[in-house]
Amino acid sequence: MKQFKVLDYDIIYLSYDEPNAEENYQALLDRFPRAKRVDGVKGIHQAHIAAAKKCFTKMFWVVDGDAELSRGFEFDYEVSEWDLETVHVWRSINPINNLEYGYGGVKLLPRSLTLNMDISIPDMTTSISDKFKAMPEVSCITAFNTDALSTWRGAFRECVKLASKTIPGQVDEETEQRLTTWCTVGANNEFGKYAIHGAQVGKHFGTAHKDDKEILYKINDFEWLKEQYDEYKDSI
Repeated sequence: MKQFKVLDYDIIYLSYDEPNAEENYQALLDRFPRAKRVDGVKGIHQAHIAAAKKCFTKMFWVVDGDAELSRGFEFDYEVSEWDLETVHVWRSINPINNLEYGYGGVKLLPRSLTLNMDISIPDMTTSISDKFKAMPEVSCITAFNTDALSTWRGAFRECVKLASKTIPGQVDEETEQRLTTWCTVGANNEFGKYAIHGAQVGKHFGTAHKDDKEILYKINDFEWLKEQYDEYKDSI
């Protein structure tokens, strides 16, 4: 069993209704038995606040419920003194379209700022701090394509954020390339057609409401997302 140091940051596994959550959590515990879990908290922001409340270190790791952790990822990054207010996001691989960036990646968050985040901002990651660092290492596969609803919902949420440009510092050319890939690539992969449809609808929704933060915030309401999916599911 791996021994952990006093300076190791707490690890929180954050799940809601992911079909593969139990399997992924057990795999995480097998390698990192100090990991804790927050499950079933309604609201993305509220779930992360609940995670911060379980922690006792200045920074804490967050692993999403659909994340299949990369074998080489070790939770051994140590934050420098001047980066203690910075949100760190590692890269993840999208199993449908092979995009590789921060979508669904492991995060390292400042505990105090997370507890006091601005819950009115649609994108949770950027509601914590104005300091952000994209990390180059791949942390996991974001296995969101476990069923039709989860796949559609994940693609819709991400493409709303990309299309509405709610994330500060987005590079327009890079964002457009990612949107195009989400909306066109991977139809033959498992639940790929649901990802592409969700991405296309999300792109339209995000573009149409890019200046209305209140409407954009709906992407964090999983009951509302289920209603949107139900409107389309029979035609996908």
